[in-house]
Amino acid sequence: MTRSLKLVAPGLAVLLLVAACGETRTQRAATGALGGAAAGQIIAGEPLAGAAIGGVGGALIP
Repeated sequence: MTRSLKLVAPGLAVLLLVAACGETRTQRAATGALGGAAAGQIIAGEPLAGAAIGGVGGALIP
């Protein structure tokens, strides 16, 4: 478990940075949703939950 966390944590940090990419709120929400879906699938096998969280995060990051 600790080893997988060490591998996933840097990936999540990169996804947060990528979620902030985009010029409009819609673009940031879309990139956040894509990154969240990937992270959700890898971490918990739940891509839809990850996409929802990533989309909201991407839309809220200024």
